[in-house]
Amino acid sequence: MSSHAADLARRLARSAEAVCRHYLSNGHREGRYWLVGDVANTKGRSLFVRLSGPDHGKGAAGKWADSATGEHGDLLDLISLNRGHDRLRDTLDEARAFLALPPDQIAPRQERLPMPRGSPESACRLYTMSRPITGTLAQAYLLSRGITTVRDDDPLRFHPRCYYRPAEDSPVETWPALIAAVTDLGGTITGAHRTWLDPSGSDKAPIDSPRRAMGHLLGHGVRFGVAADVMAAGEGIETMLSLRVILPTLPMVAALSANHLAALLLPPTLRRLYVARDADPAGDAAMDRLCNRAEAAGIESFVLSPSFDDFNDDLRRLGIEWLRASVRRQLAPQDVGRFLALAVTG
Repeated sequence: MSSHAADLARRLARSAEAVCRHYLSNGHREGRYWLVGDVANTKGRSLFVRLSGPDHGKGAAGKWADSATGEHGDLLDLISLNRGHDRLRDTLDEARAFLALPPDQIAPRQERLPMPRGSPESACRLYTMSRPITGTLAQAYLLSRGITTVRDDDPLRFHPRCYYRPAEDSPVETWPALIAAVTDLGGTITGAHRTWLDPSGSDKAPIDSPRRAMGHLLGHGVRFGVAADVMAAGEGIETMLSLRVILPTLPMVAALSANHLAALLLPPTLRRLYVARDADPAGDAAMDRLCNRAEAAGIESFVLSPSFDDFNDDLRRLGIEWLRASVRRQLAPQDVGRFLALAVTG
């Protein structure tokens, strides 16, 4: 957190009860805590805000947690979630307005310009605010897609009430969501991808755009493992996770769209690239562009082709062993023993 944001968080904490009365008006005070249902100001008791305590450390004023969802943070986090902000800038402006502070005159001109909606800062904040995927609705959703190899260190998390706005002038809705971190070659988070889910966990949410990305995406992706000399790249998260069921040790990256796949930045140590194509004109064009870029850089490229639209379709319709046999025929001989799982386990 920047020093300016940290200072605002401390100022808000000194007026924690006033913050709660303004943003969480459906709650009430009990002893040293403000109790309410959730960050959206629903009536209830699962979210509690500490109203008094030191400025930082254990028991600090302004710290809050929701025992129903596992969400937690400081009062800046609470205001951001309560107001549905995509940008840290909006939250800081809101906090200054609440505290009756003048606009920040210290930051240089370029830092005072509005950040693009869905900035890397807000993407990182969303990912941090989400919980580990194990045992959640997001993991149940992936299992329903035949994906059984999600690991604790994967860049996947779960948010129980992720904000969704159908259109710019529409009210904010909340849906459970699978959250994926988008990172650069150095592992720095530059964006996040959201897949909103049906509360049953059996499908995506019944909304117009159940998948959206935010932040800086060009050249970056959702990375599974650290690539050295060999890696695979494709468009969708579920596509790459389906391949990883049978290629558990092959580093992979999901670029999130055909255009972004074509522009994916490749590690300087890479010597062989597998491109998992989606079976459509956009997928073919992205495959051609990425393979041409790889070969121009001296990287050997191979194409992995599904039988249906993508590899998740193949996994769900044809099964693990069929997928394993199909991909085996498309691998370089030296990579069969190195990466292909000899026995597939659930």
